[in-house]
Amino acid sequence: MNSLTYKMATEKEELQQIHQLNYQTFVEEIPQHEKNSLRELVDKFHDENTYVIAKQGMEVVGMIAVRGRRPFSLDQKLEDLDKYLPEGAVPCEVRLLSVKKQWRSTQTFYKLVDRLVSYCLEKQYTVALISGTVRQLKLYKRIGFIPFGSLVGEEGAQFQPMYLTRESFSSSTKAFQRLMVRKQPSSMYSFLPGPVQLSSKVKQAFSQPPLSHRAFDFTLHMTRLKEKLLKLTGAAGVQILVGTGTLANDVVAGQLKGLKGKGLILSNGEFGERLIDHASRFGLSYTLLQKEWNEAANLNEIRNYLTSDPSIKWLWTVHCETSTGYLYNLPALKALCQEYDVELCLDACSSAGVAPLDLTDILFASAVSGKGFGSYPGLAIIFHREEVQPNPAIPRYLDLGLYAENGGIAFTHSSNLIVALAEALNEINSVQTQKLSSSLRTLFSESSLLPLGDESYSPGIITMALPEEISSRSFGDACKEKGVLISYESSYLLERNWVQLALMGDHPEEECIKKAVLVKETYTSFLNKIGFSPC
Repeated sequence: MNSLTYKMATEKEELQQIHQLNYQTFVEEIPQHEKNSLRELVDKFHDENTYVIAKQGMEVVGMIAVRGRRPFSLDQKLEDLDKYLPEGAVPCEVRLLSVKKQWRSTQTFYKLVDRLVSYCLEKQYTVALISGTVRQLKLYKRIGFIPFGSLVGEEGAQFQPMYLTRESFSSSTKAFQRLMVRKQPSSMYSFLPGPVQLSSKVKQAFSQPPLSHRAFDFTLHMTRLKEKLLKLTGAAGVQILVGTGTLANDVVAGQLKGLKGKGLILSNGEFGERLIDHASRFGLSYTLLQKEWNEAANLNEIRNYLTSDPSIKWLWTVHCETSTGYLYNLPALKALCQEYDVELCLDACSSAGVAPLDLTDILFASAVSGKGFGSYPGLAIIFHREEVQPNPAIPRYLDLGLYAENGGIAFTHSSNLIVALAEALNEINSVQTQKLSSSLRTLFSESSLLPLGDESYSPGIITMALPEEISSRSFGDACKEKGVLISYESSYLLERNWVQLALMGDHPEEECIKKAVLVKETYTSFLNKIGFSPC
């Protein structure tokens, strides 16, 4: 049998098959409901249910429904239901467990429950209630369900009230989890923009025993890392914080707060919009040049803003717009800002280490360890042109001058992340990345999976819009099932039915192309299922 995909039901045809599977199980197999000519059973709580499903290709072969709104069905069958539950429980109700006969294997059932538990944790439920058919009590108990109360239902369709907690599921499934590890692909290949594909040398560096951030050896590692970063980018100064790109941009916003005049913020995607949010939260004075997503920012438009408003003294933009791969023309922006005596600031989180990046004359630029630099996430990097002084008006952790005053080590730091990033910088190969990007763009274009933009876009981000008949979530899930991680689960990608492949981190050419071909073949398989033949 082919492997299954586990996901939340979102498509119309998935819901239709759920009604059919519901009928097969709870009318024909377990006689709870009357038969009907449509051979479909729409659950009375359908509009409140969230369905976790297992699919073989386009066929739904298993499902579980979960809802959090009371009264539950067990409320109507057991008096004072809460007295049976752990103290402080936040319950949800699990219903309609059904797996087609040929898929009634331990693996299918367990993986449905595993996905369900993840959903419950996300929604902050602590107890999952279920009426377990007496025919499968042994299986339920093996998973970790705990029986309570007396049997409910009628003869021939009796059920045992049970509940599942995260702890009981975890402790009861260790053997199964070990089995799943053996059944999974030996390793997952990551085309994510974070966490990225890591080289063995970076992993080895990270695994060294941690050092105190006050130790001399730690100071030495920090100094050497800073030297590498400055040499790579041409920046005059750099500070490294424990944090993310969001933190780095908050630090930049704190510095912009102290500048005279107002700013101009450019935006044509998700991360440009986030810069606007950073600026708004810090109360910065700025003008906005906001374009449609993936729409080019015309240099003449920027010039018009600078010409018409001499009070604009700084410009802040994303260098590489991660949501699309759009890459701003940095040399042209630098020249324009110099012409109008405007300070240029960059979010370079997705371009540093991937695209050409000359930070000479850039006032501030943000970056991170876990994207283009090819290391573990966890370090926020802020490049600066001028010396910075502490500013008591800025929160301590965001005060760039406080880091500079303390040699970059103002607070507790991570030696593991520092040495791993230093190793990753040794492996940056922008020529190889550009070559791979061109090969992958050609590969996908041949299958009608057209990347946004052209060769002027970042070589590190390849964004592709799927036809509306193919769900980006289903496609991404299918790739994951085959051992390839692509980016699709961010809300801005799901809303647009986009998927992405990021060439950040360690991507040996042969292996990278092999995995990209697997993504292409998966796409072709989806096209065949919807009866579409590319021209």
